[in-house]
Amino acid sequence: MSTRRIATAAALLVAEAGIAVLGVWVYYGLTAEYGDVADSALDGLRSGLATGPGGMALALVGVVALVAAAASPTSWMRLAALAVPIGMAGAMLALTPVALHRKLETQYDATPQCIPGEAVGAGPGRRAARESQRAFDSIEHVGHFGGGGASGVGGCDRSFVRTEPADVLQHYRVSLAEAGWRVVDDDAHHLRAERDGMAFEVVTCDEGGVVWAGRSGDRGAPRCNPD
Repeated sequence: MSTRRIATAAALLVAEAGIAVLGVWVYYGLTAEYGDVADSALDGLRSGLATGPGGMALALVGVVALVAAAASPTSWMRLAALAVPIGMAGAMLALTPVALHRKLETQYDATPQCIPGEAVGAGPGRRAARESQRAFDSIEHVGHFGGGGASGVGGCDRSFVRTEPADVLQHYRVSLAEAGWRVVDDDAHHLRAERDGMAFEVVTCDEGGVVWAGRSGDRGAPRCNPD
């Protein structure tokens, strides 16, 4: 058995394993930053492999695995070469829900936030945002709020996603009643309630919904994103 052939195969195995570890690390980081928190582990893996460098890394590892297997002089080295891409895919699948949970912890809130830091300037807009925030804070919410929306004198709206099944409107019917709000409009996809000169609205969407809070004289008319 050629020592040179063994050394070449060993070097290819090391390179293959290194690329696999790097690929998994990059995949985790990108999923934790850009992944869809509403995805399942399998859907998240499919999306990550299709749109990110994780898929290219897995393909590269697969190519190196074939070269390493062909160059390996022993059966155990060939099996090790072919096992690396399988282990890489398994590691990505296992880390997907961990990465998405990390994104929930770092990028989402349990309550809509109308005043992120000093983003809203002084004056009527800031006062209106504070009023909307107090309205939101009085209610127990459902889902996870990522900050998407607008805030100003006309009220504040924020979008949310759900990571598990929930009857959104029924949740808000109960939560609003417990907080002293009066429901004034209620249909299959939209609900409006009022209390002490303030109004709250919620509309359900495919993977979540949009909430709005503002003065009772305004109509929030929250809308789902076009996409």
